[in-house]
Amino acid sequence: MGKALELTDANFQEVISGDKPVLVDFWAEWCGPCQMIAPTIEELAGEYEGKAVIAKLDVDNNPNASMQFGVRSIPTLLIFKNGQVVDKQIGVVPKNVLAQKLEAQI
Repeated sequence: MGKALELTDANFQEVISGDKPVLVDFWAEWCGPCQMIAPTIEELAGEYEGKAVIAKLDVDNNPNASMQFGVRSIPTLLIFKNGQVVDKQIGVVPKNVLAQKLEAQI
């Protein structure tokens, strides 16, 4: 089973510029809704292994990427394709909503 990739400001640009769609979960340790959606993110990482990249970015430790994409509330989930934001979800949603957004980019 796959595991969500841990992103940092240092590797962010490299990861989102790949040839697969990338879902990035902008989160923080203290954020209750972030903790609620975390198991869903891990499940998606396993289900989409090889088809898409599922990643997490801790906004407290990596402020540059958060600022670059205007992340003001968390959890914010951005889907990138070819380095560009193609979809966005703010807040906790059911897994099937995120799966549909990913499927649309594969």
